[in-house]
Amino acid sequence: MDRIDFRSDTVTWPTAEMRAAMAEAQVGDDVYAEDPTVKALEATAAEMLGKEAGLFVASGTMGNLVAILTHAGRGDEAIVGTDAHTYGHEAGGMAVLGGIMPYPLPTDEIGRLSLTDLAAAIRPDDPHYPASRLILLENSYSSKNGAPIPPPYFALIRDFADEYGLAVHLDGARFFNAAVALNVTPATLARDVDSISVCLSKGLCAPVGSVVCGSAEFIGRARRNRKLLGGGMRQAGVLAAAGLVALRTMVDRLADDHRRASQLAAGLRRIPGIQIKPPEICTNIIHAYLDETINCSAVEMSRRLQTDVDIWIDVTGPRRFRLVTHYWIDDAAVDLLLTAMNTISKKAGGR
Repeated sequence: MDRIDFRSDTVTWPTAEMRAAMAEAQVGDDVYAEDPTVKALEATAAEMLGKEAGLFVASGTMGNLVAILTHAGRGDEAIVGTDAHTYGHEAGGMAVLGGIMPYPLPTDEIGRLSLTDLAAAIRPDDPHYPASRLILLENSYSSKNGAPIPPPYFALIRDFADEYGLAVHLDGARFFNAAVALNVTPATLARDVDSISVCLSKGLCAPVGSVVCGSAEFIGRARRNRKLLGGGMRQAGVLAAAGLVALRTMVDRLADDHRRASQLAAGLRRIPGIQIKPPEICTNIIHAYLDETINCSAVEMSRRLQTDVDIWIDVTGPRRFRLVTHYWIDDAAVDLLLTAMNTISKKAGGR
């Protein structure tokens, strides 16, 4: 890459192997289900996740929306975390385009909804209320430092959903980070959800795309909703080829990103005036804060890093920022960031 960029794992460039695969990809018209590379990607993802079928989509937001529209209809309600990506960072798509009402509930320190809160949120069969239809989950949980949620929680949610006749969709934007961090197979971690959308263009380095996986019947209906949203791509094999390389070669190495994030967090804790909340780092995301001893805003910190060492960070609040490790961040980049932030902190009065 042409800079050291900690803003997100979405900034990753495709690897040389991906570029070669894209150039050589066999293609066809995917709307006619004739693109062999897309079909191979969908089948590979479904097999990895223990599902019957997959659907290639342009983005994680599209994948989640396609799934939500397939599970629920106008006037239905989807229960979701107040800090979940599907609720706060996807332009309100379920409500705007689907007429589906989100019911936000608080989450715990790693992003779990309480079963007690879920039970209280279920609507009675009354024409005054929207119909409870869907539970939306996320793993890893972005707003909680990318916390990975273990399989037993999803087994509890499965039992709850079955009791109340609800579907369960998982936003798996960084699902493989969670699986690697928990040392479980992707199929084990996805076993208890009805559908899941996994992103190829974050930690896995592909340039574009996500795959929605679920039952064959569900994916058949989801394909119609993908078309409805303008997501019927044609010779999409040139994109899917990179996704295949991502699934085959980039999952296991996510452990390197996690190690570097842990090292980065440890270094940040030693810098006066910088705090990390919540403290535990298990995957590749760090949310950090500047305390009152530093006479510097997050925007000013970001500007100085860009000017001094051409390092980019994601400003998420007046005194808050996010750092994400990925394939293009090496040990030297972590060391350089820590050195630069320590220098800026001292100059800004951190103690």
